[in-house]
Amino acid sequence: MSQTRKRDHRTSALLSRFIPYYKPYLGILALDMTFAVLTTICALVFPLIVRQITDLAVSDASSITLDIVLRLGSLYVGLLALEAGSRYYMQSQGHIMGAKIERDMRQGLFAHLAQLSFSYYSETKVGQIMSRITSDLFDVTEFAHHCPEEFLIGFINLVVSFVILSQMNLTLTLIIFLALPLMMLSIFLFNTKLRDTFKATRYQLGEINAQAEDSLLGMRVVQSFANEELESRKFDEGNQTFLQLKKRQYKVMAGFHATTRLLNGLMNLLVIVAGAVFLSRGQLTPGEFASYLLYINLLLNTVTRLVNFMEQFQRGLTGIERFYEIMDAPLEITDQPGAVELTDTRGEITLDHVTFRYTEDGPKVLDKVSLFVPSGQSVALVGPSGSGKTTLCNLIPRFYDVTEGRVLIDGQDVRDITLKSLRGSIGTVQQDVYLFSGTVLENIAYGRPGAKMEDVMTAAKRAGAHEFITALPEGYDTYVGERGVKLSGGQKQRLSIARVFLKDPPILLLDEATSALDNESELLVQQSLEELAKGRTTLTIAHRLTTIRNADVIWVLTDDGLEESGSHEELLKKRGLYYQLYQLYTVKSDGEQADLLKEEVR
Repeated sequence: MSQTRKRDHRTSALLSRFIPYYKPYLGILALDMTFAVLTTICALVFPLIVRQITDLAVSDASSITLDIVLRLGSLYVGLLALEAGSRYYMQSQGHIMGAKIERDMRQGLFAHLAQLSFSYYSETKVGQIMSRITSDLFDVTEFAHHCPEEFLIGFINLVVSFVILSQMNLTLTLIIFLALPLMMLSIFLFNTKLRDTFKATRYQLGEINAQAEDSLLGMRVVQSFANEELESRKFDEGNQTFLQLKKRQYKVMAGFHATTRLLNGLMNLLVIVAGAVFLSRGQLTPGEFASYLLYINLLLNTVTRLVNFMEQFQRGLTGIERFYEIMDAPLEITDQPGAVELTDTRGEITLDHVTFRYTEDGPKVLDKVSLFVPSGQSVALVGPSGSGKTTLCNLIPRFYDVTEGRVLIDGQDVRDITLKSLRGSIGTVQQDVYLFSGTVLENIAYGRPGAKMEDVMTAAKRAGAHEFITALPEGYDTYVGERGVKLSGGQKQRLSIARVFLKDPPILLLDEATSALDNESELLVQQSLEELAKGRTTLTIAHRLTTIRNADVIWVLTDDGLEESGSHEELLKKRGLYYQLYQLYTVKSDGEQADLLKEEVR
């Protein structure tokens, strides 16, 4: 089995992997950055206007004419209009760009999840996956939009402010800017703590989702055992853990904001004290001192914005990190280079010395098993639990790859066949029927998307489902509920059979398709399955041994591999393992079945 790829999840590495998502929206991004620059002009020009008016007022108040006031006022109104238009674009199109990037990431994430093997889902909670598909990516919209513009605006404000202030008084400017690294250091120190807390809360939120999903999907079992209080306690434990993590998160955030607020105040005090000294020495004019105060407030507001953005930055970065944790999960089952389409499938199946382990160091589930199924033959698989029956069937459509040996369809190794054409040639009916939340029509048509209504109805009739479907309140348009809860077990099973009828595959895998049904439903479904199996290569896994008596060949599997094979009658006469299994089964059945056994054994 493939090992999970270990990737670098440092901030720089995550950002370098995230940046390509901007590529389809470079035009929007360029305009957004342009308008971000324009919004800074108004803020940078205002202190200069204040300086000019203040110096004029101090030197000669009469020099402040109406013409000067109107010209400066008109300039500022124009800048305000420019800023308003720029902010409108940034808030609308910038956010839309972020939402599109979020959509692209979510689509890519789901497409990757759809290709991951069964082993990934057996080890990962669906609630954790759902958390990453939904809530983890919510913050990416804000991150994708604000990250480039906030850093650009901050950079421009710092550089332009430094240039302008240096021209007024270089010494005071250097004193102020040398104090800024202290504020930056506090941001850096708190950043690591913030990211750790955000990641911990995100993980715990996924655990809460998983717990809620597990309890809600199993609510019938919960209520049947009167375990509502037990489930509530379990949920409360996870909820309390989440609260403790949120407390820790908010304490770190509080320390973060309190520290930066304190440093802001100290910076203002530094400017007032040092500026007053230079003012008293005549090294600053009153207008320059006033503009200094405004520029320092601009700088502090810039730093404050960056500080506030750091929280959003870490939320977004945490979402991106958890996104890539899934995207880095390896695709174990993929099309090999040069894989070919499986066409004109006859349905001949060969297992050539197949060995399989679920993990590299795990026990062998199958060990050098060799079997051959001619085209159109009906084969039944029986044996004790854990003997590898279901595993063997899962290897045929490549839900897992063999550890050693080969599985062949019509003489071709399944690893050399494209997955789409391979799985398109195989139909599966399982004991645990999964119906999607939708209508009867949509669930049957899933077997062949885009199928005509008459084809769907024909498939339903062949599956013995048309009669009960038409008796439903809205017929084929009846909503089946979550996982088909509005239908009986037999009805759900016949819909799944209709779905395979519509798909019309040459190879059929039946995995204990009737074992969970009552006798009446089993009889109806068994008739549908017999109709479905006609003319197809069929592998049937069954615990109810009476349902496979008509199979062409019965394979008896044990932990040691293929124990024996033959028809039902041949195996009973051998009085081997199959005979023992059948006898055990019939002892649990009614007297009529026991009499039938005695008659057949004679």
